[in-house]
Amino acid sequence: MGDPTPRGLAVETIRVESLSKSYPKADTPALSEVSFSARPGTVLGLLGPNGSGKTTTVRILSTLLTPDSGRAWIDGHDVMTQAQQVRASIGLTGQYAAVDDELTGQRNLELIARLLGLSRPAARARATELIERFQLEDAAGRMAKTYSGGMRRRLDVAASLVGSPRVLFLDEPTTGLDPRSRNEVWSLVRELVGDGVTVLLTTQYLEEADQLAHDLVMLDQGRVVATGTPTELKSKAGGLALQVRVASPDDCAEAAAYVAAVTGAEPTVDRDTGLIDAPVGDNGALRRLTVQLEDASIDFVELGLRQATLDEVFFALTGRAPKSAETDDGERSGPGTTEARPGTDADAASVTAGSAERTSR
Repeated sequence: MGDPTPRGLAVETIRVESLSKSYPKADTPALSEVSFSARPGTVLGLLGPNGSGKTTTVRILSTLLTPDSGRAWIDGHDVMTQAQQVRASIGLTGQYAAVDDELTGQRNLELIARLLGLSRPAARARATELIERFQLEDAAGRMAKTYSGGMRRRLDVAASLVGSPRVLFLDEPTTGLDPRSRNEVWSLVRELVGDGVTVLLTTQYLEEADQLAHDLVMLDQGRVVATGTPTELKSKAGGLALQVRVASPDDCAEAAAYVAAVTGAEPTVDRDTGLIDAPVGDNGALRRLTVQLEDASIDFVELGLRQATLDEVFFALTGRAPKSAETDDGERSGPGTTEARPGTDADAASVTAGSAERTSR
């Protein structure tokens, strides 16, 4: 997305101040003094591995969980003292699609609309509008259990928009999706932002954050370790990297020595692919390495500079790769998890139903 210019006002749609939360069985706090803000009509990416506190943050902001300390506001409403007004302003899509498998796509949306207080004709009209917007017309009369993963996710996002929220929480919305379905979700997010919706996106996919987010908050073990635009965060990892792919794996060791000499850094080497990579501080290193490889008669198929990735940013800031197998409360979780705990996707309908007051006015 290239750090696009925000299209909202200067007023913060989401504001979080010093949120902290601990779970009884956990060794460390789920959240510790977390603070950030989001501007209207932008995507704020909440980035970090499983267990970093992303979902706990969403649960608090969507009024499903009470923090131990700290404050938060959504669209100017206090999350702790004005929960009904907050629920009237938000939509929530959890990690796994919370749709009724035994209802058709049309009926799923009509049900949500009726829970929001719409009359039967108005509910039918709103459901039809969203079915068309999310290109589900051909499947509108089919039961949701027959939908593909990407179609279920589109239906789930549509359900969260029945009440026309100003703020949408997307909690790891592309988990388990194939690349094509993931791209469909990305397109939907861009369309929503274009309509002025503020999106809080939690993800552990760094490419996803890079593609969608205007601003990022990077969490690790319940703490904020970095904030800024994707470009600003990448600059913290050295900004640029020198990358060369040699034609013959037998030349990897010698080429890596040249890379280390011109960059002053220890390169990473993948002998199987012949790829050598190292952070670099100046553009002149590219010219110097080209001359040295040619003088040494080392053939290469790729040579260039690239911007640091968010993976490298995370590693630079935390000293480890951005992945974990634990959820925020320390329990295992995945698509096969069927039991509902307080604050999980099973509660998403209660958030949606809380929007009834605004919708019925």
